[in-house]
Amino acid sequence: MALQISATNPEHPALLLELPWHLPLEEWPDEYLVPLPRGISRHVVRYARAGTEVIAVKELAERPALREYELLRDLDRLGIPAVDALGVVTGRTDADGAPLEPVLITRHLRGSMPYRSMFETTMRPATMHRLMDALAVLLVRLHLAGFAWGDCSLSNTLFRRDAGAYAAYLVDAETGDLHPQLSTGQREYDLDLARVNISGELLDLEASGALHPSVDPVDFGMEICGRYRELWDELTRTSVYPAGKYHYIERRIRRLNDLGFDVAEMQIEHASNGDTVTFVPKVVDAGHHQRQLLRLTGLDAEENQARRLLNDLESWMATQDDYAPGDTLGARPEVLAHRWVREVFRPTVRAVPPELRGAMDAAEIYHELLEHRWYLSERAQHDIGLDTAVQDYIDNILPKARETLQPTVGETPAPTAE
Repeated sequence: MALQISATNPEHPALLLELPWHLPLEEWPDEYLVPLPRGISRHVVRYARAGTEVIAVKELAERPALREYELLRDLDRLGIPAVDALGVVTGRTDADGAPLEPVLITRHLRGSMPYRSMFETTMRPATMHRLMDALAVLLVRLHLAGFAWGDCSLSNTLFRRDAGAYAAYLVDAETGDLHPQLSTGQREYDLDLARVNISGELLDLEASGALHPSVDPVDFGMEICGRYRELWDELTRTSVYPAGKYHYIERRIRRLNDLGFDVAEMQIEHASNGDTVTFVPKVVDAGHHQRQLLRLTGLDAEENQARRLLNDLESWMATQDDYAPGDTLGARPEVLAHRWVREVFRPTVRAVPPELRGAMDAAEIYHELLEHRWYLSERAQHDIGLDTAVQDYIDNILPKARETLQPTVGETPAPTAE
């Protein structure tokens, strides 16, 4: 059987042909590989370079490779945070003509870390709580979309900074299944698997001495269940309000928006006696602030980053002479937003030397600068201004971060203002 590469649209498709597909992944020479940290996997996984892209290559049988490829593409169409599927390579043979396992190719998620790499230095419990939050949000988003993961775990997840929190991305969909809607039993089964897997992974870290002594692996495994159920209940419960109290519905929608979700459709029913109103959010999508920021500015950011940037944008707009909300004579929000990008956001980010940015994207850099400005202003008891904060961040924070943080292999570490 001849070598076949089924690919979506990688940046440099011809360069995929130059990779040593005639060798098992375990034998690939270092010249093709990128030494990035890898999580635990039942399959052989390697990072390689194809032009300007870094790709993850995983060996597995043809049928599950093709199935996972299609599932990852489905998740991308649904807007679920997951790695991008680039292609599947089949028909591989070695120099003697013996068959080799097919491979699944995905794009490396820049700035992301497998959980084990994050535990190389003992992680504080507060940071672990943020990891559980991120994983709970990811699991809820998957279930709302009708995706049963079948193997939710820290090992099958990548984490990326999101304005002081973390965003979780699905990295392994091999055991997943997509349905029009999940039953309660399917969701509870997924949640129970997550509990068992997380506790087991944390027990393994505890045995290796990488877990903070105050962390109980079983309690943290249970934590994902509590956080998941709180979020699921808020997103899907039916509310009954007194008739005429329509601002209660608005308050519920705002609460959902604050969680990062958008109400795309709602069902409102009046009681026959006219005393109560029943409100059900019918379709709830994630990424409310992401979409709002993208619509206004064209900036694509994580959810918490987008929330922080929107707050700064609104504060800046309020200082503009032509800002008049609700007034047809005032400048449109989109016009002001693009002016903010041009006059504030881009110059601020560009002020940070590229060699000091590490793996942080522009939105995370801007968030860090806003945090540093707040800290300095609190200390000075007055607003010190963004320009002063940027210069102090470059002079005093970044050098210390580079000295104290160990670099991730192949990348520069992202400094933090914590």
